[in-house]
Amino acid sequence: MVVLCAGILGYSYATTSAGGAVSTYQQQADLPDDERTSVAEPRENVTVIAGHGQNGESAALVAFAPSGEVLYYDDSFHGYFDVDPVEGESRTVEYVAERNYAGDDCDGPCTISAVERVNLTTGEVTPIYSQVIPQDRGANWHDVDRLDDSRLLVGDIFRDEVYVVNTTTGLTEWEWTAKTDFPLSGGGTYPADWAHLNDVERLPDGRYMFSLRNQDQVVFVDPETGLQSDWTLGAEDEYGVLYEQHNPDYVPESHGGPSAIVADSLNDRIVEYQRVNGSDGDGGEWKQSWVWSDDEMKWPRDADRLPNGNTLIADTNAHRVVEVNESGDVVWRANTYAPYDVERLGTGDESAGGRSAESADLRSRGPNDSEELNDTATVAGYTPRKVTNSLAFVLPLWMSYADAAVAVLLAVSLLTWAVVEYRNASVSVSFRWPVRFE
Repeated sequence: MVVLCAGILGYSYATTSAGGAVSTYQQQADLPDDERTSVAEPRENVTVIAGHGQNGESAALVAFAPSGEVLYYDDSFHGYFDVDPVEGESRTVEYVAERNYAGDDCDGPCTISAVERVNLTTGEVTPIYSQVIPQDRGANWHDVDRLDDSRLLVGDIFRDEVYVVNTTTGLTEWEWTAKTDFPLSGGGTYPADWAHLNDVERLPDGRYMFSLRNQDQVVFVDPETGLQSDWTLGAEDEYGVLYEQHNPDYVPESHGGPSAIVADSLNDRIVEYQRVNGSDGDGGEWKQSWVWSDDEMKWPRDADRLPNGNTLIADTNAHRVVEVNESGDVVWRANTYAPYDVERLGTGDESAGGRSAESADLRSRGPNDSEELNDTATVAGYTPRKVTNSLAFVLPLWMSYADAAVAVLLAVSLLTWAVVEYRNASVSVSFRWPVRFE
């Protein structure tokens, strides 16, 4: 049993696709341009993937050229999150990343959250804005959106707030804190990880949209008047609507909305809600209009609607990025470790160039690839779904759920073997004070 279990685990370790893919991307990036080969299926325009990683393992920012060759690779940070195109530039992006920090000005473990700009062709990196956060990983920034040449909209997980900072003057020009509108009794543990505000977006009409992961809600804030509670999507612990979501994208009325495309992470699905009986900035209610999942999906954290009607998805715990067409079929895939965000350059920031599922007549799909989903088909109980996805995130890159079960069996086998050997041994042990062996 020991030999069999060890063999299974060894095989899984040697053949893991995501880890091998990341190593391949790094190796390809080290080669001269004319010696690189395609490692992904060709696709129109550049595809950029930000990998979250775990404890620094295989976290990387990777860009694929339209030909499928590695255009850019960087793993100098411990984790990468939001990645956005730079207006007016065809192959330049800005990204949010983090690394551990242990300077003299930090009492205990700290994190640096940073926004940087990189030219994917030349590799030139320009620092934009950064802060030292007096807490270990988990309290960092997951999303920062550029408002204009000098201002950034920052989602601050550590302080459970959003603020606008002028990077020229360093001054905060506007801020909103979730604590003014939501009870501390909800969400996660306060103050360690209460709201986990993981996404920010400025809407075409000037409002802001934020994702409060631990409250299971996407909220809308007018920078002049504050929270628009009648626009809130989801509710505390109503897991059939949203369950610890990530990266909601807003589709305006001009593109078939208002609608919101959401990575419904702990429901293992991508879901879209259409605003009915209302319009941009006006009343109405949310109604589910589209949903997509398959047998592999585990804890997705980004979905962008493309101008051609396809949807580009970062599926974190399945260690893959997939592109799904209007019929729900997977038409492109790239393996990589723990992708957090994905961007197809030339299609607009996130879902800005796409249309709503309702106006594009997209087909919902379920885990069996041909089964349509209803409102609750993929919703599981709180504890099982939370535990399985948390386990998948902390397991080594190469270890699946089945491998984890084999590892447990190996540990039990070794313990049983040791007990049997001890009981059959000729040496006896008696305990007295002080301990004496016989």
